[in-house]
Amino acid sequence: MMEYKVEARTYYTKMTTNANHIAESSQEEVQEIIDGYAADGWRLVSTDATSFGLAVYVYLYFERDR
Repeated sequence: MMEYKVEARTYYTKMTTNANHIAESSQEEVQEIIDGYAADGWRLVSTDATSFGLAVYVYLYFERDR
């Protein structure tokens, strides 16, 4: 039987000329989250992101066998 989990993170934009600053600044944190779940037997199966106003919402979907 499969077990599922969603991890959500919110990142806020700042005034900068770098259009990729959210992706660049969040990469290390997201990788740590993925590594932490992987150590517990979870597998990243999907991702999603949406933006609203000054925020970007990132969703990481994990699964593992029970």
